[in-house]
Amino acid sequence: MTHVTSLVAARRDRPEVRMPSPEGLRVAGVTVRFGGVTAVDGAGLTAPPGTVTGLVGPEGAGKSTLCDVIAGRRRPAEGTVHLDGEDLTGSAARTRARHGIVGAFQRPAARMAAPFGTVPVPFGGPTVRDRVQAAARRHDAACGRWPRRRDTDAGRRAEEILARVGIAEYGDRCTRDLPPAVTALTQLARALAAEPAVLLLDEAWTCLPVRRSRALEVLLRDLAAEGLAVLVVCGTLEPVMGVCDILHVLDAGKVIAAGPPAEVRADRRVRDVCPA
Repeated sequence: MTHVTSLVAARRDRPEVRMPSPEGLRVAGVTVRFGGVTAVDGAGLTAPPGTVTGLVGPEGAGKSTLCDVIAGRRRPAEGTVHLDGEDLTGSAARTRARHGIVGAFQRPAARMAAPFGTVPVPFGGPTVRDRVQAAARRHDAACGRWPRRRDTDAGRRAEEILARVGIAEYGDRCTRDLPPAVTALTQLARALAAEPAVLLLDEAWTCLPVRRSRALEVLLRDLAAEGLAVLVVCGTLEPVMGVCDILHVLDAGKVIAAGPPAEVRADRRVRDVCPA
């Protein structure tokens, strides 16, 4: 059984890691303002364990800003973020990661960021394997696991995750020389190395060719079946229709529709702002 396949079992065996409850992620009444501009206006959503939840909307709808609030990268003027009933609204990104909210962001400023510090850089720069191992070690350290086991466990987990994400052949490649699609999947691998309870993927399909897009859909469905709450953000409906259980549509900072994908797509307001 691979590491990612056994994420839920691993949390059960390790008392220092929180097991997800049926409640999962709950975001309510979030408002974010930039000066006189309201980027997010009373938005809310839920992402229960065992489901793939979608957040869709046109450019400028406030999706990325709402993601930043969920991940702890930005504090809202109003609203709350709860995980398994615990209020994390005022907590930092590191604290949320320890609780299990982990994101993979495809925005340039967020790529390859090291939220919990850095590791020694080998000649030529860090490889894909180095990045994933570093994420695993940081997570283990944050959880207080035995230092003697960190390197061995991190190495094993990195290999398993790279294989499952589909980029094992790039393990020895320097991260600065990667194709865009592999850069995006490396971010996903690093997020999985942190053993998330909530996996937040912002624009997960950006730069992915068709073959890798289909493989990502299968992986996300498998991760949800293993008990994760998966929240995917996308600018259009089509990429998420076949993978999401529930969709939330954001427009001008407000959630204008939420429900099963087929029902959401049939909503006239959604067709007007977010064509398939």
